[in-house]
Amino acid sequence: MTATPSAADLPLMPSDLPDVVLNDNAKVVLARRYLRKDAEGKPYELPRELFWRVAAKIAAQEANFKGGKSKVAARAREYYDLLTSFKFLPNSPTLMNAGTDLGQLAACFVLPVGDSIEQIFDAVKHAALIHKSGGGTGFSFSRLRPTDARVGSTGGVASGPLSFLRIFNTATEQIKQGGTRRGANMGILRVDHPDILRFIRAKEREGELNNFNLSVGLTEAFMQAVDKDEEYDLVAPHNKSVVERLKAREVFALLVQKAWESGDPGMVFLDRINRDNPTPQLGEIEATNPCGEQPLLPYEACNLGSINLAAFYNADAREGIDWEGLKTVIHQSVRFLDNVIEASVYPLEQISEMVRTNRKIGLGLMGFADLLYQLGVAYNSQEGVSLAERLMAFIQDESKLASKALADERGPFPSFDGSTYAAKKQGPYRNATTTTIAPTGTLSILAGCSSGIEPLFALSFTRTVMDNDKLIEVNPYFEAAVKAAEAYSPKLMEEVAKVGSVQKLELLPPEIRRVFVTAMDIEPIWHLKMQAAFQKFTDNAVSKTVNLPSSATQEDIWDIYWKAYEYGCKGVTVYRDGCKASQVLCTGDGQEKKDGAAEDGKPKTVVRKRPDIVYGFTQKVDTGLGALYLTINEQDGKPFEVFATIGKSGKSITAKAEAIGRLVSLALRSGVEVRDIVEQLKGIGGEHPKFQKKILLQSIPDAVAWVLENRYMSGEKHASAHANGLVKETCPDCGEVLTFEEGCNCCKACGYTKCG
Repeated sequence: MTATPSAADLPLMPSDLPDVVLNDNAKVVLARRYLRKDAEGKPYELPRELFWRVAAKIAAQEANFKGGKSKVAARAREYYDLLTSFKFLPNSPTLMNAGTDLGQLAACFVLPVGDSIEQIFDAVKHAALIHKSGGGTGFSFSRLRPTDARVGSTGGVASGPLSFLRIFNTATEQIKQGGTRRGANMGILRVDHPDILRFIRAKEREGELNNFNLSVGLTEAFMQAVDKDEEYDLVAPHNKSVVERLKAREVFALLVQKAWESGDPGMVFLDRINRDNPTPQLGEIEATNPCGEQPLLPYEACNLGSINLAAFYNADAREGIDWEGLKTVIHQSVRFLDNVIEASVYPLEQISEMVRTNRKIGLGLMGFADLLYQLGVAYNSQEGVSLAERLMAFIQDESKLASKALADERGPFPSFDGSTYAAKKQGPYRNATTTTIAPTGTLSILAGCSSGIEPLFALSFTRTVMDNDKLIEVNPYFEAAVKAAEAYSPKLMEEVAKVGSVQKLELLPPEIRRVFVTAMDIEPIWHLKMQAAFQKFTDNAVSKTVNLPSSATQEDIWDIYWKAYEYGCKGVTVYRDGCKASQVLCTGDGQEKKDGAAEDGKPKTVVRKRPDIVYGFTQKVDTGLGALYLTINEQDGKPFEVFATIGKSGKSITAKAEAIGRLVSLALRSGVEVRDIVEQLKGIGGEHPKFQKKILLQSIPDAVAWVLENRYMSGEKHASAHANGLVKETCPDCGEVLTFEEGCNCCKACGYTKCG
């Protein structure tokens, strides 16, 4: 292979290149997240230029191979048409960084965490480099010796995996991924590690380890012990000694309880994952990327892409699907993703070596729910599940044929001879894996389709646009179906927007209510059956959320977890509606029990005690009465107490400032929400208002409210956050309510995603 083509070798953008057709939401997401920006953060790149930049850079890799140089210009135009048709899109780092100086194009990484201080902090450093370049990281902490184990070199005792996990979390907090998003991590601990109970309870308090998704690595030996109601061994990884035995069902029940309370931790089935490990000669897979769909070896990375199934509906074709068009795009996409490996600049040499040894790619899909709507097939039906199997089997078969053709042209992946493919006399293939079903939150907004293989979260919803105007957005296939049934009206769309679903609107035809189901309309078992159907024909794993109503019980989650194991899933993530908001009230011992209750049975307000040491920050605010120094101390990332000091003012003003601080502190320590404090203080007038950073602060309480609001409520929309009587997480970028799907919180309005 020759060197990666330089900018001078890239094909020039043709003068007749058609422009990109984007909906309004896609324009906002492109501008916020993808277009290149100047020093002031203003985009200087047009959408057409972005897609040409990506197409040209990826096509230029053809020159690395014999006879490919003459094909670069044609490939660039082919890729531009492919991307701007939105039939296929690569993962976000490729759209952001292809053709730029950064040049890191992969989304998923796994790093090893060894059992020494040097290895642990090497992993912290390497994760920082990956986050800086725009990637997300997964770690197994299973090799670390347990809490209180002896450390031979110092004679001391180990602090255990959780203490180091917190260091990784803190480091992540300080780094912006590629300047656009916070780093995302997955932390995994084997169920037979002696610290497993601490790990399962690690996120009992909301705000703990907020930069990590956590999953317990379950083994088949453990699951068999659960089935037989037996004990199992906890094994210290550093010396393989059995340190304790636990009842498997009690551990499984605790895992279920914590998932019921908060959605964390999830679970991955390690033995199931390793049965599909194509290169066992290179090691065992111990961890996945942040959303769990990409199991990887240590120092391995994978670049992903997704095909938009909604674009392949054809009423005149077999089963209503353009199979030939889909086949063409699969082959184009596999070649594109293989070229991405050539083009990407990885942050570590070890990663470059592993990636080019196995050349894993992950072709997935989006728009599945929209395709079902067009076909008139219900998501929660055997017809829907069977279609999922046929579609994924087709994508798997064609992606393997495409990879085989590339191997004939370019050679197989270097570790092929020792792989399971060679042992089975399959291939040779260019790529060790070809299929993954990954989250597509922002990509699906660009493509104007539903996310991944998830059902729609709402058929219609209200989005806040500029000047707080409300815009009702409606799924186009639902709108068309209602109009065809002569049942459309603006009033109906408003009603649907209130709840997102049509299941209780009996005036609508039964067929519409049967087909147009949403995530919360669907029984959990159908979510799981759909995940298993796609997993059956996917090399890697599937990013999917099993949505549950708020009323779901722990027994319901036990049943889902057990069936996920029986169905052959590689992991499972559940989310009970509203569980994040109620988390404080249902931790291990029960918060209500800890806090106590009054004699009338009503919860008793308890002022939290102040610990000996708390940390915080001091902010100077210029007011009309002098410089206000506001010190805010925090616990678990939330404000705990406030001290207000104002310089060079009379004793009366000083006393008022101190009183405000004391009362705000009392409210915070009594559990009053920041938003409620801000609403009480904001806008209180005074005699000496003063501008602070273009904001008119009218008084000391108004200044306190301004600091609290900017620090803890950036972009929050109160009304939408309290939908259905449950407090919802809001987007830190635009303030709209976040939805939990594909294993991650994401924003349908601006494309923000907590998992990168």
